[in-house]
Amino acid sequence: MYRYFAIFKPFGMISQFSKEGDHETLADLGFQFPTDVYPLGRLDTDSEGLLLLTNDKRVNAKLLLPENKHNRKYLVQLEGEITDTAIESMKKGVTLNDKGSVYKTRPAEIKIVESPPVPERNPPVRFRKNIPTSWIELVLQEGKNRQVRKMTAAVGFPTLRLIRMEIEGIRLEKFEKGWVKELRKDEFYSFLKLKL
Repeated sequence: MYRYFAIFKPFGMISQFSKEGDHETLADLGFQFPTDVYPLGRLDTDSEGLLLLTNDKRVNAKLLLPENKHNRKYLVQLEGEITDTAIESMKKGVTLNDKGSVYKTRPAEIKIVESPPVPERNPPVRFRKNIPTSWIELVLQEGKNRQVRKMTAAVGFPTLRLIRMEIEGIRLEKFEKGWVKELRKDEFYSFLKLKL
């Protein structure tokens, strides 16, 4: 039987069930997932937010292949006051060098967000007294390794905090460790604009 879940992955947790070093894993969420469920994509250890899990292997290719574009929305806290120039650069696509492989990111949707209503991170973000911070909402249709962090660093505004809020029509509803929402197959496919 296929099962479909949306969860909140907190900061410091790795996007897998098996133990690796001292990091918490998805098994530490306190929910009894079926043993054959796995995450669709990843969020790195320093990122938090929405992660999807399923045991429906057909969804993996449909959701993760680059040609199957799906919107992913992030809230990003940046070091420094983001400039219009930096925003325009990211909107058009930024050229990145990933271990010798040079590529240009797809155009992105970006807007500045004033103090979004998100709870303090645990542990809190380390601030520098003389440097302000700013928030942006960023929508991508691709998800290369640490792409958001590389994009903001490339335009001069390092990422301090990264929260994935949405994948297509599935939204993060609670910022709390242990938040798990099970979806029906028809809901899951419909939200992600996949064909049954």
